[in-house]
Formats: sequence, C-alpha cells, structure tokens
Amino acid sequence: MVQRAGVETATTQRDEVRTGVLDARLRFPLVIEADARGPRGPRDAAWLAGWLRNHATYVESQLVDHGALLLRGFDVRTPQQFEDAARAVSSELKNDYLGTSPRDALSPYTFSASELPPYYPIPAHCEMSFTRQPPRRLFFCCLVPNEGPGGETPLVDFRGVWRDLDPAVRARFEEKGVRNIRNYVGPEGGSRFDLWKLKRWDEMFRTTDRAEVERKCVENGFEPTWKAHGRLALINTQPAMKHHPKSGVPVWFNHTSVFHLDAVASEYRRVAARLGQKRYLALGKLAGLAVALKRRFVPAEDQAMHCTYGDGTPISTSDVESLYDAIWRNMVAFPWQRGDVTVIDNDAVAHGRMPYSGPRQIAVAWS
Repeated sequence: MVQRAGVETATTQRDEVRTGVLDARLRFPLVIEADARGPRGPRDAAWLAGWLRNHATYVESQLVDHGALLLRGFDVRTPQQFEDAARAVSSELKNDYLGTSPRDALSPYTFSASELPPYYPIPAHCEMSFTRQPPRRLFFCCLVPNEGPGGETPLVDFRGVWRDLDPAVRARFEEKGVRNIRNYVGPEGGSRFDLWKLKRWDEMFRTTDRAEVERKCVENGFEPTWKAHGRLALINTQPAMKHHPKSGVPVWFNHTSVFHLDAVASEYRRVAARLGQKRYLALGKLAGLAVALKRRFVPAEDQAMHCTYGDGTPISTSDVESLYDAIWRNMVAFPWQRGDVTVIDNDAVAHGRMPYSGPRQIAVAWS
C-alpha cells in the first residue's frame, strides 16, 4: 500500500510493479513501485529503464492524466543510471539551461538540482516557464536523502492553481500577463552577500561572446540590455496561463512565485508553519526586511529578480499571497527515499524545494 500522512490508498498490479496514487485528494503523483514479492525479486536500475521503454504508451498516458510519476524501489544509485531511466521516457534529453538556479554537471545530461544554500526554500515553479520552449518533461532522482525534517521536492498541480486562484486575481493575470525582470553580473562577478543574486550571465549562456548571448536572447524572446560593470538585464513578457498541449486544460504557467520580491518571505512563513521550526520564521522576517530595503533603494528594473504585470504595473503583495494560497492547496510533499525517481509533466506540474540541513544530493534532467 502507498501511504501519505497515515492514509492508505489502494494499489493495483501491472506487469511486476505496483501502482497507486500518493495523494488521493489531488490524484498525484502516481506511484510505480518495484514489487519485491515477484519471482525476480527487487528490480535494479537497468530493469526499470527496460520497463519504462516497454510501457512507453502507458507511462505517457498516466503522466498526462496525473501530471507526475514517482518511481520507487528500483535501486537507482548513480547519475548515469538516472540518465538511462530518464532517456527511457524521453529519448532526447537536453543540457541547455537558461534557468536561474546554480547547478553542477553530474553526467552529460544530468545535473545537481540546485546549489543554492540548503536553508533557502525554492518556491514551486514549472521549469524555465519564461523561455519560448520550456522543457516538456522534468526528472529528479534522489541519490542521497537528507536526514531530519525538510528536503522534500514538493510537487504542485498548476492546473489546480489556475482553477483555485481568487477570480479577481486570476482575471488581472489573464488580462495583463507577466513581465519578468532579471539582472545578471558578468564574468568579474558581484557581491557575495545578495540572497537574490543570480549566477553570472556567462555561466548561464556558456559563453563570454556578447553577440552569441544576444542571439540566444532573440531565440527566447528576451530583451537584453548591457549595463555598467559588465551586467546584463533580461526582460520578457509572457501570458500568465497556457493551455495544456494535450488536454487543453488551463495551467498557471509563469515564474511569479519565484521572481516576485515578496516570494521568499512568503514561502518562508509557510515553510516555518509546516516544519514547526522558528528559525525559518526568523529567516522569513529577515527576508521581508531585506525586501523592504531593496524596494526603497533599488528600482524595479535593477532588481536581481522581480516581476510585474505585463503592462509594467506592480503585482500587489495581496495578489502574491492569493497565488501562494492556491499553490499550497495543490501541493504534495513526501520524504525522498534513496533511488527515488520522479517524472514530471512540466506543462502541468511544478516543483520546488523545502529547506533542509545535512548532506543531500538530488539530480535533475529534462527534455
């Protein structure tokens, strides 16, 4: 049986695996679990990759239906084994990353999920939603689970988020869209003390050739502006919602939950309530104070990360809070087990990261 918060949900048998829904209310993720009771005993990583290839139609249909799969009990231990499993679902993995989180390469097509400090929460988002061609599939693998509370990679049904948004807030986002603002330092670096500081633009674009950077910006609809001291500003405007390419269901699909200045403090408050740890409440208050100072002394166009409505008007704190209420109502968070692999329909389901302490290694791949 698959369990969450002490609640059991029925499982079914399918070709030497067991399946069940982790969260019965939200109906995701679908758990596909190794059945050690079968005649072949525990399944290894190679067996998993073969099973995924042999059941490609089933895997795809369940992914579109549920939005995410959790593959559990298959002894996936190395980045290459993880890459093989991901490739069994999507043969054409990618390694171009225009996102904001620092990552280290682990194999040709797998990376550390994030090198941000462990005390820093990563709000839920669909991967690279601000680019013209975001990934369709996203994969995570737990190589080393952390001990103690936190460290989950929460999954959020962004179809439900759009549905559950306050109607007035939803109407504003639908009418105006979202304008993303990002400012990057160059190869010479910048301040080490800015929590909102992004990786350098030469790290993101993997070149110091400004002409090549500008070419990639045009491809993705970014408006580049070179600033003093080697800095680069990227601005782009996008709809707040998209329709799922297969189901047609409307999906909240933008980075307001990450880019908005209020995002970190709002996330910390909810994390503190969930984990019952006062230090995250204190960090949230510190982040709120830092945001107040940044708003006072740094124009919106110069913030490391920020967003407005598409017409340039501010997105109010109350609208951001309404968004976070909808996100947390549609969230599933579960402790990682070593070897777990999640497969995410990036057109429907978002991911994030709960803060944690101690060793932890989560790998990511995408297609």
